[in-house]
Amino acid sequence: MKTYRKELWFNAPARRAFINITPEIENCLKESGIKEGLVLVNAMHITASVFINDDESGLHHDFDVWLEKLAPHEPVSQYRHNVGEDNADAHLKRQIMGREVVVAITDGKLDFGPWEQIFYGEFDGRRRKRVLVKIIGE
Repeated sequence: MKTYRKELWFNAPARRAFINITPEIENCLKESGIKEGLVLVNAMHITASVFINDDESGLHHDFDVWLEKLAPHEPVSQYRHNVGEDNADAHLKRQIMGREVVVAITDGKLDFGPWEQIFYGEFDGRRRKRVLVKIIGE
């Protein structure tokens, strides 16, 4: 069995962003040389997420609006975590959107369903954060 590990770094200029990282994951898969196996894509920060969904701008807008209704950023005083901080909402949004995804690799390709893409979700941006890509297989 072969293994491959790489860190991808992101610095979203806004507080929140959804970035399609599918091309980067496909490049990692090519670099790995693995044809059959699994890829784990994991947000390495507790205020960011990795998830799978459709790459459609209206849907991304809907995610942003929905998440802000569920865990509004302001007033920051509404959260106990925000004593000296202002990112409690980002922790909650990450919990909703998830930490990681696992995708099957078949014949050297990500084995997606229709329209599926991998996204990095940023909920407390304006600083560098990383995503772990771990691929195992043959």
